[in-house]
Amino acid sequence: MSAAKHLMKRVLMMLAGYLVAILVGLIAVVAIYAALSSLPNAPAYFDLMGVSPIAAFVVPPLGMFIYFLTIVVTAPQTLIFALIAEFFSLRNAMLHMVFGAAAAAGGFFLIWPGAAEDVDLERWADIGIIAAAGLVAGLVYWLIAGRDAGFRRSLSER
Repeated sequence: MSAAKHLMKRVLMMLAGYLVAILVGLIAVVAIYAALSSLPNAPAYFDLMGVSPIAAFVVPPLGMFIYFLTIVVTAPQTLIFALIAEFFSLRNAMLHMVFGAAAAAGGFFLIWPGAAEDVDLERWADIGIIAAAGLVAGLVYWLIAGRDAGFRRSLSER
């Protein structure tokens, strides 16, 4: 396989992994909120977050807007993390999961810039939930693109 062909394959795998990981991460956010809403003394808006995907299915443009917004707010940091993993051939699943959590939390701070100064404990719970969904998304990215990370080809492929 030529070097250009290998590079194109890696870029397409990164893109496919990212798009699928975003979708799985959004599903993980909903699943986490739904699970947490059943806990005693859970904030009332957890219930709303657990059933909000119904609105995305009933009104598909709303679902596409949420998906697109998530892509926009997580793309810069995810691109940086993916390029670091590719340049240094980092293939560790835990590292990709940490990258996913950091990218998701970074996207949350882009949407809500004042979240760090907010003393409300619910806001910190939201950040934790988003980061947990980022862990899941990072694992999915690793399964699709991260296991074979590296722009350089191995000796067996040359």
